[in-house]
Amino acid sequence: MRVRKVRKTAVIAAASSLALLTGCGAADMTKQASPFANAQGSKTVTLSVQSWVGAQSNVAVAQYILEHELGYRVDTVQVDEVPAWDALSQGRVDALLEDWGHPEQEKRYVDDKKTITRGGGLGVTGHIGWFVPTYLAKQHPDITNWKNLNKYADLFRTPESGSKGQLMDGSPSYVTNDKALVKNLKLDYQVVFAGSEAAQITQMRQFAKEKKPFLTYWYSPQWLFKKVPMTEVKLPAYKEGCDADPDKVACAYPHTPLEKYLNSDFAKKGGKAAAFLKKFKWTTEDQNEVSLMIADKKMTPEDAAKKWVDSHKSTWKKWLS
Repeated sequence: MRVRKVRKTAVIAAASSLALLTGCGAADMTKQASPFANAQGSKTVTLSVQSWVGAQSNVAVAQYILEHELGYRVDTVQVDEVPAWDALSQGRVDALLEDWGHPEQEKRYVDDKKTITRGGGLGVTGHIGWFVPTYLAKQHPDITNWKNLNKYADLFRTPESGSKGQLMDGSPSYVTNDKALVKNLKLDYQVVFAGSEAAQITQMRQFAKEKKPFLTYWYSPQWLFKKVPMTEVKLPAYKEGCDADPDKVACAYPHTPLEKYLNSDFAKKGGKAAAFLKKFKWTTEDQNEVSLMIADKKMTPEDAAKKWVDSHKSTWKKWLS
């Protein structure tokens, strides 16, 4: 999903509205950009949207308020995490609302080139970890310590993992530490990719329905915890710099305050839209509420955003003041 200081990768695709990724074709953002991005003098805004549903929830609510309260036309472009920084720097998109930490890009574009401006915290802290279903943790309390995982490897065997236990990951395009962790912690496990966030959720829900054991890479905030209670497996404690070398990682993932970033020209000249996006800040509970409506209740992002906006006026009114 998101690593080194946590990245999550998806596909690069232009989109005129929010949609959950289901493996569709991709467009190259180096060759294609929204016609509305950095459109000086016009009431248009282009937002970068990542494939995971929490990021889509941010954009859905921001888009709804920009359109219905501030009178802007909003275009959304689905773009991978690292290319999103390039697109933001070039003015292909105006704002990125959920970044999980990319120190190299931050130094290049924010500190050195100054083409990107910090937009403030989103109000949500992200965390990646390994999880087992809580029903399994209750049966085997010591399974939540990584030192005991080899003892239970047989429980997690699948046809895909062969003679080893399965550690379920999402998309093979996600940049994670999991293969290095398995190797460096000498764990008798095989990382098996579900294919996408949606496919991973489907597998976890099926395992949970049948009360089967599973060990999975997962992250918060995430609405699925409300449907499938999970308990984190304790990995060796995270310390600053312990994940600096991708091949030698042997520690847990960090907790990362999620940040917003704006194209610098847009930050200066984007008027009420830029001011609003800088003030946009909500809680994990807010994000999960919208994500649950989109991913589980199958509401359109616009309908989910409208429902949240209608019931949380005291929250978002502050973003307009």
